[in-house]
Amino acid sequence: MWNEPYLETCCRSALHRLHLSGAAGRPDGLKDGSCLKRLAEMGLAAQRSDGRFSATPAGEARHAREIGRLVPQR
Repeated sequence: MWNEPYLETCCRSALHRLHLSGAAGRPDGLKDGSCLKRLAEMGLAAQRSDGRFSATPAGEARHAREIGRLVPQR
């Protein structure tokens, strides 16, 4: 049974970009800002004191389950 909230395609893409940004995080005010805020509401991202977004441990786990398996490893 699936018991996690559904992620729209745009939000999955934003989560992947957030993962790729690593410790630098993603700034607020970009085109994916609404998705980053939605991810934060879901507990998958957090907005830091400098205004940038970072993935939470839950966000990294969700990325690994849903996105990481689809991305070819280098």
